[in-house]
Amino acid sequence: MAYRGKYRPENLSKYVGDPDKITYRSLWERKFMLFCDNEPNVIEWASESVVVPYISPIDGKWHRYYVDFIVRMRESNGTIKTKLIEIKPKKQCKPPMKRKKVTRKYLTEVKRWGVNSAKWEYATQYAENRGWEFVILTEDDLNV
Repeated sequence: MAYRGKYRPENLSKYVGDPDKITYRSLWERKFMLFCDNEPNVIEWASESVVVPYISPIDGKWHRYYVDFIVRMRESNGTIKTKLIEIKPKKQCKPPMKRKKVTRKYLTEVKRWGVNSAKWEYATQYAENRGWEFVILTEDDLNV
């Protein structure tokens, strides 16, 4: 999805950060922002405010991963849970299928999978160290 734009929350008290600097990079992210803004069980949320350091398998160097969202929400049992949320197309959430012919597109997919896997591994550990949860949502989860 190549859609991007600015989002202005209606419930400013729930957004943590500068509400004038909220950018969505897909319509799926925008849909999740609407959910966070309007869902009564979401206590507070922020976009790209959590930075997770990770080592890229491509160059072996440290990089910074800006997780799409952090959300504090009330669960159905009444407990408060903090979640790091990444929005991704489901085709990017599994390794690329091996092909007989190695094309530029295939190499790009392999590289993307390697980097994303590293990011998600570090984000999972980052969240667990804080008693949070790291979750990847796809178009299936967002009912698109």
